[in-house]
Amino acid sequence: MSYPLVYLINRFRYRLVEFLKHWYVNAFLIISHRTVSFLERLDRTLALKITFRNFFRPLYQDYTLLGYLLGFFFRFWRILFASLVYLVVIIVALFIYAGWAAMPVYIIYKGLYAER
Repeated sequence: MSYPLVYLINRFRYRLVEFLKHWYVNAFLIISHRTVSFLERLDRTLALKITFRNFFRPLYQDYTLLGYLLGFFFRFWRILFASLVYLVVIIVALFIYAGWAAMPVYIIYKGLYAER
């Protein structure tokens, strides 16, 4: 085999691996980083961790039965709402990455089986 052909095959293989690493691995890292950053900013408003920590404490330091009941009730719904919001954000991020990951496969498929 001639050297130019070996060189071209090696460069093609190298470029293919670099493209796949860039498209899939780096995109996953970027999307996951942005999702986690968005969840951290969202947690400043929804305060899921703090709400879990104070779940069985009375609301507004009211140590009566009503304070305990209202604290449990309001925090339960706040935790449920925050968990649903976090779940929706994570599912949207997964769909974005799945669409991103499927894009090269779709383009190759449309290129091979295009209507002529």
